[in-house]
Amino acid sequence: MRVAFVAMETSQRADSPGSRRFERIPRLLSERGHEVTIFCGQWWDSYDDEWTVDGLSYRGVTLGTALSSFCTRLPALLAAYQPDVVHARPAPAKQVLAARAGSRLARAPLFVEWFGDEPLAGRQRRWAASKPTRIFTPSQLVRTQVREAGANGDQTLVIPESIDIERIQSVDPAEEIDVVYAHPLDESANIEDFLLGLAELREQGWSATIIGDGPKRAEYEQEVSDLRIGDRVTFVGACDRERRLEIYRGAHAFVQTAYREHFATELLWALACGCIGIVEYQAESSAHELIENYDRSYRVTDPQELADAIVDAGEFEHQTENNEWDSYDHDAVIEQYLDAYRTQRS
Repeated sequence: MRVAFVAMETSQRADSPGSRRFERIPRLLSERGHEVTIFCGQWWDSYDDEWTVDGLSYRGVTLGTALSSFCTRLPALLAAYQPDVVHARPAPAKQVLAARAGSRLARAPLFVEWFGDEPLAGRQRRWAASKPTRIFTPSQLVRTQVREAGANGDQTLVIPESIDIERIQSVDPAEEIDVVYAHPLDESANIEDFLLGLAELREQGWSATIIGDGPKRAEYEQEVSDLRIGDRVTFVGACDRERRLEIYRGAHAFVQTAYREHFATELLWALACGCIGIVEYQAESSAHELIENYDRSYRVTDPQELADAIVDAGEFEHQTENNEWDSYDHDAVIEQYLDAYRTQRS
C-alpha cells in the first residue's frame, strides 16, 4: 500500500507526543514493506527535495514552514504521488483542507491523526474535524473532544498508543521498590496527591521512585522533605526508555495522578511490565480508560484512597511482565491502522 503522510511541521521542528505518534506510524508501515512518504516543510540542510532517514522518505513541499506556500503546492504533489491513502495531522488546520484537496485529486480517502495536543481552537477545530474521511484518536477522551469539535461518531475511531513488548523482555528488573511514578515534573504532574498519599503511610515500610524532570522538580523535592518521607522517596530524573523499563519491572505498583493525559503511555508501559495500576481520576486525563476492565488495578479520587490502594496492592503477587497488554504491541496496533485503511478503500 502507498500512503502519503502530511505534516508541515515534523518532530525535527516541533517535537511533541502527538508528532512522535504520527511519525511512528509511517516508520512501522515502512518496516512492514509498505511505501510511505512524509510530505512536510523541508527541515534538512540540503537543496534536495527528498530526504531519507533510517529508510523513511521525506518530501519537502516548501523550504521551511510557510503555510500559504505549503497549502498551495501540496494538492498537486499528492496527486502526482498517487497514494492509496492520505494521512495528515490536524494542525495547522489549513493543512487539512489542502490535504483534502490533494486526496480528492488522487481519489484516495483522507485520514487525520488527532492526538489532542494540537493548538487548535474555534473555526480551525471545526475545519479539522469536519473535512476528513476518518479521524483517529488515542483515547475516548480525545474522541469526545473531536466529536464536540464537529466530527460525527462514525467518522472517529480510537486507536491506542503502541509499545514494544519485546523490548520489555530484553531488560533485567531493577531492585524491587513498592511504588513508581513517572511524568514530566511540570504544572500538570499533580505529584502533590501522590506525595500526600505516601505521607499517610509514613509509619509503614515502603519505598518509592519518581521518574521525571521539569520546572517543579525542586519544589517537589522540598515537599518530600517537608512531609518527612525524603529517606524513602528517590528522584531519578528523566531516564531513558531502558532505565524506565528496568525500574517498572522492579516496581510493584505504578501511580498515575497527572491532571492531563491524552493517552497514559507510561502507565501502559508499567502495566505491561507487571505493575499494579493505581490511577487517580482526573477530568482531563484518559488514564482511567486503560484499567477499566483490568483486575490488577485501583481507581481512586483522593490521597487517602490512593494510600489505601498502595496498601491493598500488597495482596497481589509481584510480576515483571504481563501478557494481557500484548495487544498494544506495535505490530498489533499498526494492523488496526491497516484495517481502517482497507475498510475505507473497499
